Amino acid sequence: MNVTVWNEYRHEKLHQEVRDIYPEGIHGALASMLQTQEFIVRTATLDEPEHGLSENRLSSTDVLLWWGHIAHDEVEDAIVERVKKRVLEGMGLIVLHSGHFSKIFKALMGTSCDLKWREAGEKERLWVIDPSHPIADGLPEYIELEQEEMYGEHFDIPAPDELVFLSWFEGGEVFRSGAAYKRGNGKIFYFRPGHETYPTYYNEQIQRVIQNAVRWAAPTTREYPVYGNAQPLEKLSANKA
Repeated sequence: MNVTVWNEYRHEKLHQEVRDIYPEGIHGALASMLQTQEFIVRTATLDEPEHGLSENRLSSTDVLLWWGHIAHDEVEDAIVERVKKRVLEGMGLIVLHSGHFSKIFKALMGTSCDLKWREAGEKERLWVIDPSHPIADGLPEYIELEQEEMYGEHFDIPAPDELVFLSWFEGGEVFRSGAAYKRGNGKIFYFRPGHETYPTYYNEQIQRVIQNAVRWAAPTTREYPVYGNAQPLEKLSANKA
């Protein structure tokens, strides 16, 4: 399976604290934990030509992971439309943490995707609320993170087709942290954890979720539907227009 990990790659360049946690960038950490015999992994970043998401790159990508935060507005609209088209055609999309506010996620959701937030390094407990879902495979009842950024409801997204995780935070908030959708031929999974100043992506259970999500979001072999004016499959009787 061909996987592309996209990261805006700005925090790591601007802040030593983030660079210390992710010396190869968040994209590097994600790519490293996905590098198995099962996945062929490449990375792409905002400042590359076409943001690293050329037509050729996307056409050969089965699943795209997306991490962004402070530079959502710098993503060119034409690239967003290119990614959206590929998702509708069948490419899987995994949107991580602050990627909830990315142009591509908002375009596919059709809502503001806004939420409450607080950065206080508080405990997060992610409860598995759909234990039969493939993305929850191999997980315990909950995942506990000692420090994370709080995201709280209301989260302005459409009702998920499937809700896999619900978070509780030390400050009392809850949040829909694992939301699965289908758009066209493609599958989308939003997964909340992953603030840049915490080593969340080194947690083995978080890695298991992302690996499971990539497998779940893989394209099917079904052809893209044909739309528009269609000829009848059977012969029409003469008295029908």
